[in-house]
Amino acid sequence: MAYGVQAATGETKRFYVLLSVMMAMFMGAIEGTIVATAIPAIVGDLGGFSLYSWVFSSYLLMNTVTVLIYGKLADVFGRKPVITFGIIIFLGGSILCGLAGTMEQLIIYRLIQGLGAGAVMPIATTIVGDIYTKEERPKIQGYLSSVWGISAIMGPAVGGLLVEYASWRWVFWVNIPLGIVAIAGIWLFLHEKTEIRKQKIDYSGAFLLTVSISALMIILVEGGVRWSWISFEVLAIISVSIAAIILFVFQERKNPEPMVPFELWKSRSILIANVVSFTTGLMLIGISSFLPAFVQGVMEKSATIAGFTLTAMSIGWPIASTIAGRFILSIGFRATSVIGGVFLIIGGFLFITIIPTAGPIGAAVASFFVGVGMGLTSTSFIVLIQGAVAWKQRGIATASNMFMRNLGNTVGAALLGGILNGQIIRYFSREGGEIGKTLTLDSTNALLNEEERIHLGPDVKELLQNGLAFSLHTVYYAVFIFAIISFLFIFFLPKTGNEKVN
Repeated sequence: MAYGVQAATGETKRFYVLLSVMMAMFMGAIEGTIVATAIPAIVGDLGGFSLYSWVFSSYLLMNTVTVLIYGKLADVFGRKPVITFGIIIFLGGSILCGLAGTMEQLIIYRLIQGLGAGAVMPIATTIVGDIYTKEERPKIQGYLSSVWGISAIMGPAVGGLLVEYASWRWVFWVNIPLGIVAIAGIWLFLHEKTEIRKQKIDYSGAFLLTVSISALMIILVEGGVRWSWISFEVLAIISVSIAAIILFVFQERKNPEPMVPFELWKSRSILIANVVSFTTGLMLIGISSFLPAFVQGVMEKSATIAGFTLTAMSIGWPIASTIAGRFILSIGFRATSVIGGVFLIIGGFLFITIIPTAGPIGAAVASFFVGVGMGLTSTSFIVLIQGAVAWKQRGIATASNMFMRNLGNTVGAALLGGILNGQIIRYFSREGGEIGKTLTLDSTNALLNEEERIHLGPDVKELLQNGLAFSLHTVYYAVFIFAIISFLFIFFLPKTGNEKVN
């Protein structure tokens, strides 16, 4: 027998639960800003630039494939035990990441960290949906989004200072007290009523989805770099990915308790919100993963300054989310989302105009505009989705939206990382002459380590920086294209948010 759960709002101390949930979300939010700031230093220390994108991809893979499982488990066993389990696994992975001695070890430990992270954001958001009414949620979502602003200010600053004056290993360990406080608050102040009902978890579906996404990631990162696009290895992995996703669809359709309830996607509101979350997830990872490398490796600025270029995005996000709560009540979901789409396009366009000689200010401005667009759209989508489903589906509905954004992050990290690696190799071959023949992807490590960079010859340094700048601009052209696609899809949202899923 499994246990279903109903919210016990009357017994729950909402203010303290909200603070605890915000602490859990802060733990996940600051993780992103700190690691993105520290990753050039990590690569400079451990080596392995060719594995750069896998540090993000491994974390995002497990985060993506588990978020739906956690959402379903939260609807069965309750929010409290599921989010607690996730936080504990996340903290264990964080400890191990700080102890990593090689890039390969770090990638494995990031898998563990991602396994726990899949529970944090969706369940935290679901808890808020449980204890606050539909009318209160827009305002509360603004409070939750303020977490991103606080983490944006603290994360890059703390991360940069730790990298410069202590060790990059501490960027993983700062999560430990945050997680402990969050668990304590949730268990002390959140109360749930349980009722016994039968239900099964679709672990087979989860396995098939993991196989499919993992195979796709390998193709996107290594195709055209390690293997030719028409090589046996690539074709074999593509076959595995396609076969797994086909089996996954069959599994979900026949399973009475699927991991992905396809009936949710029959709602146009949920369908469009999830599709746009996927495309904006691609944008988000393209900026947060690779912008620090541009600022540190090409502009030759410190880790702290690189972090603050990302801070601008995370400041724009909560400001816009707070405004979005008011916009939703006055002009509606669709109009709020359209305005957000405009900001995404402006931000995407500004990224393709960035030049090294302009300094990091231009990068920060572009980041801010993207953050505003993300804040307006993401807040609209969460409130819209939670209002379109009943309590018993709120966990999985919220998780499905988080899943699509995480899937966008996962595919984006692999796809854009593959583009970056391929473009660097082609640039060295095309523009490098005799020097280019001696360089590999891992030669770029030297740009991300200040001590190694100052010992580079002027010709080698110029070639490496030009190659990295050219390749990253290719990534930002892709980001701009995804911004346009997101904007176009937003127009398909219904004009009212009254659509209800049975």
